[in-house]
Amino acid sequence: MDFVRCCILAAAFLCLVSGAACSDEHITVTDMLGRTVEVPANIERVVAIDDGFVEGIMYRFGMQEKIVALGAPCCSKEYNYSFETVDGETYEFEDGMNTVRYLMPHLAEMTVLVEGATAVNYEMLVYLDPDVVFLREGSWAFSAGSDEKIQKTIESIESLGIPLVILVGPPYQEQPSVDYIGDEIRLVGEVFSREEDAEALASYLESQIEEIRSRTKDVPEDEKPSMMQLGLSPRARDGGGAGMAWGLDTIESYFIEDIANAKNVYDGMGAFVVVSTEHILKMDPDVIVLPTAQGYHPARELYTAPYYQNLQELTAVKNERVYALPWTPYNWAKRLEYPIEAMIIAKAAYPEMFTDVKVHEWVLDFYQSVYGVDEETAIGLRSAQWLDWMEEEDF
Repeated sequence: MDFVRCCILAAAFLCLVSGAACSDEHITVTDMLGRTVEVPANIERVVAIDDGFVEGIMYRFGMQEKIVALGAPCCSKEYNYSFETVDGETYEFEDGMNTVRYLMPHLAEMTVLVEGATAVNYEMLVYLDPDVVFLREGSWAFSAGSDEKIQKTIESIESLGIPLVILVGPPYQEQPSVDYIGDEIRLVGEVFSREEDAEALASYLESQIEEIRSRTKDVPEDEKPSMMQLGLSPRARDGGGAGMAWGLDTIESYFIEDIANAKNVYDGMGAFVVVSTEHILKMDPDVIVLPTAQGYHPARELYTAPYYQNLQELTAVKNERVYALPWTPYNWAKRLEYPIEAMIIAKAAYPEMFTDVKVHEWVLDFYQSVYGVDEETAIGLRSAQWLDWMEEEDF
């Protein structure tokens, strides 16, 4: 910790030689771990160690220029994906992005504080001199299960004298849900003294989920379709499986069972569980949704790729009830777009209950409501999340 101690001394020296800068007004907030944190009333430099969640809120607030570093590489990258069909035809998908990367192109040039499996770059953090750091438990850099790593990170940042506000995302909750994402948004709003705008955003997102629940809540148990989030990850195939499944204790299952009120056909536990062709055929879900899983995976891949020909007898495949979820790289803890995933899952499960919702149009209204953008930008966001298939299929 010699480096950290040196940084503390340096910070103390700066306060002595520029006393005015160290006596600015502060406000006090209580973060989601119950910690009392003093932050400057006038915040100009922000670091968010997350996957674009706080950055998205800041864009809505019109504060995107205050971001001085990123917590994960997904916010700065552009992605491409391709696959070949059994007939030798190649499908290519280009310019996929995290929504904040599309909205804020300058993020492509920004410093990333956590790369790969490495710890936070504390030397760079001190150099950037942020007024506040947000750390979201459950995000890519601090996914569920890394409690010791998070505690060490908290202690290290606190020792530098930098105000640190902790958010707790779904993977770090005892029962993963989206019910506290609104509280995360409200806390960010409190830090920036934008409580009214934060409340409006949180309430809007919550209302979209409640609308889905209100439509599907009365479906009898024996009429619920069986569904599966099937990850078509190449890593699963390399490991001898056909795909990945998410168990009843995951946020992915929560979207199926608690929001859409359908039935998760995979009744095991755990995330990213590699499942065999035989296991998938035995489960035989009525509906399949394809999440981001080490790449983007459109329905066409499951229908036509040579490595999935053994799955063509699945009920969902034969009935063409396979749907791609938005491109969401590093989406460990769910970001502001989580209602899009919920809406696609719900309409896939119960198309007859959502005949009045054209999701390809609904999503444009969603982007405009969340980010305050015009329709042209919303169309660009839809393409960046590789959701244009919805317009093509009038979904």
